[in-house]
Amino acid sequence: MYNVVGVRFKKAGKIYYFDPLDLPIEKDRNVIVETARGIEYGKVVIGPKTVAESDVVLPLKKVIRMADDQDARVVEENKFAARNAFATCVDKIRDHQLKMKLVDVEYTFDRNKIIFYFTAEGRVDFRELVKDLASIFRTRIELRQIGVRDEAKMLGGIGPCGRILCCSSWLGDFEPVSIKMAKDQNLSLNPTKISGLCGRLMCCLKYEHDNYESAKEELPSVGKMVVTSYGDGKVVGINLQNHTVHVQLFETGKAKELPFDDVVVK
Repeated sequence: MYNVVGVRFKKAGKIYYFDPLDLPIEKDRNVIVETARGIEYGKVVIGPKTVAESDVVLPLKKVIRMADDQDARVVEENKFAARNAFATCVDKIRDHQLKMKLVDVEYTFDRNKIIFYFTAEGRVDFRELVKDLASIFRTRIELRQIGVRDEAKMLGGIGPCGRILCCSSWLGDFEPVSIKMAKDQNLSLNPTKISGLCGRLMCCLKYEHDNYESAKEELPSVGKMVVTSYGDGKVVGINLQNHTVHVQLFETGKAKELPFDDVVVK
C-alpha cells in the first residue's frame, strides 16, 4: 500500500499519483512535483489517501514542496511566453511550407523545454523547423503530433447539446466509441447528428451504453414471435428507454406498442 495524492496539471487532464512525503498537503492546494519531463506545477485534486501497488506507476515520484505566490507568477509568465512562441512557430511553419496546424504551445515550469502541439494528416519532416526554433529559444524543443480529439480538448468549444465540451471541462481520458453504440440507442446514423466538434463520434454515446446493453438482455429481439394479451405477433421494434416493444399482431396486422411485462417469447 502507498500513501499518495492525486495531482492534475491541466483542466480536465489526467490525474497522476505522487508521494506527499510528510508535507501537510490538502485538496485544492498547488504543489511543485517531479515528473518525467522535469519540474512541474500542479493542483491537488485528490487528497492524501492509501492505494494498492497495482494502482500506481513505480517508482512513485515525490512532491517537492508546496507552491507559493512566486510559483503562480512563474506559471503566468510561462503562459505569456508560450503565446509569443506560438506566433513565432506559426511564422516558421509558413516559411518552411509545412502541412501542419499548430494547436498549442506549452513551457515546462522550469522552462527546460517548450512543447509544440500540432495536427497533420500524415507524417511531417520538421527537422529544419526544430533547428530554427532551438536557435531562437535556446532551450529544448519538442514537437508533438496529436489527434483531432486532443485538439478539441485543448481548444474547447460548445457541443451540440449547448454545453462546454466534456473533454475540455471534465473528461480525463478518451474511451473507445463505436457506431454500434448509436445503433443500440436507436439514434440517427447521420454523421452530422452523432459526431462532435472533433469530427469523431461523440463521447457521450458511451455514457448510457451499459444501461442499453442490460436492457437489451431483458427485451426480446426484433423478429421474435411473442404472445401478448392482444394475441400472437412478431416483434418489429424495441424502445429501450421506455422498456416497451412494438409488436405486429397477426390477427389485425397492426403494430402495437406494449410494455415488456405484456410480452412473452414463444
